[in-house]
Formats: sequence, structure tokens, C-alpha cells
Amino acid sequence: MRCMTNTPVVVREGATVYATGTHAEVEDGRLLEQLMASVGYCTEVEEDLIDAVTGLSGSGPAYAFTAVEALADGGVKMGLPRRLAVRLGAQALLGAAKMLLESDMHPGQLKDNVCSPGGATIHALHVMESGGFRSLLINAVEASCIRTRELQFLADQEKISPAAIKKTTLDKVLQQPGVGTGVGVRSGIT
Repeated sequence: MRCMTNTPVVVREGATVYATGTHAEVEDGRLLEQLMASVGYCTEVEEDLIDAVTGLSGSGPAYAFTAVEALADGGVKMGLPRRLAVRLGAQALLGAAKMLLESDMHPGQLKDNVCSPGGATIHALHVMESGGFRSLLINAVEASCIRTRELQFLADQEKISPAAIKKTTLDKVLQQPGVGTGVGVRSGIT
């Protein structure tokens, strides 16, 4: 069996996927799903999707924490106390996620519902799009997925745990055609 979860399991809001593979019994999958569903969302996927899941939801909490930190920095820049800015940024993400999960609406429609014609939000979104916001997120998921595949390959070659391998490939990912030049990415991230 192969499984990928994320850190929000510690607050029972995790996202876990698993693949039973060829050697596990159906009961093994049911047991794992029952266990992981107690700490959040859990579903079975084909094994070839696990690396992509790692890039999206395995690494996703780090993307969200970075977004909250950046939103809070913006709030502080505009005069809010740090503690309040962090709380408001986190609550905005939490509320938006809950709205999305509890509706049948596409994320784009929910976004459009916040944007008044000529209003503050659409102007802010224009700035985000001008900075390549969507591309940065897409590229981050891709970079994490590629790194996961590399770690698995190295682990298969060396017969060691992927977590034990410390080599970084962010520069390789950023040098690929169509990938950003690292704007907004701190150097030294592994």
C-alpha cells in the first residue's frame, strides 16, 4: 500500500489518499480508509496519482501557510496588528475553503461573486494575475510532484527512504520551459 496524507490531520482536517497496490487485500484498504477518515478526508486513488497528490495536497498546507503569512504581511503593511492580520488571513482561507466544500459552485464562480465591477477585489486580483499567481501555484504543485518522483527513484536505486535523501532540484524545475524564474520563491528552499 502507498499512502499520502498532510499535516492538518493533527486537527482532524487532513486529506489522505491511498493506493492498495497489488499485494494488499481489500480489507487492508478499508482499514486504512477507516483510520484516516477519522482525521479528515480519505479516498482511494490509482497509485500513479499519488505523486500528483503529494504536489497538491501533501505540500498544500505549506502553500496555504505561505499565503496566510503573505496576506498578514499585507495587512501589517496597511496598519493592522500582526496577530489580527494573521487571524483574519487564516479565517479568510478557512471560510473560503468551507464555502467551496459546501457548495456545488466552481471556485471561479465563488471568486466572481466576491468581485464587484470596478471594486477593490477585482483590482487586487488583477495585481495577483499580473504577478503570475496562478502560474506560481501550478508550478509549485508540479515542482513538488517532480521532486517526489525523483526521491522515489533515488530511494529505489539506493534502497533508502525518500525522506532521507536531501538533494534539491528546485533549480532544475525553475529552468524548465514555461516555469517562472522563482519570483516570490525564497532561495534555499528544499
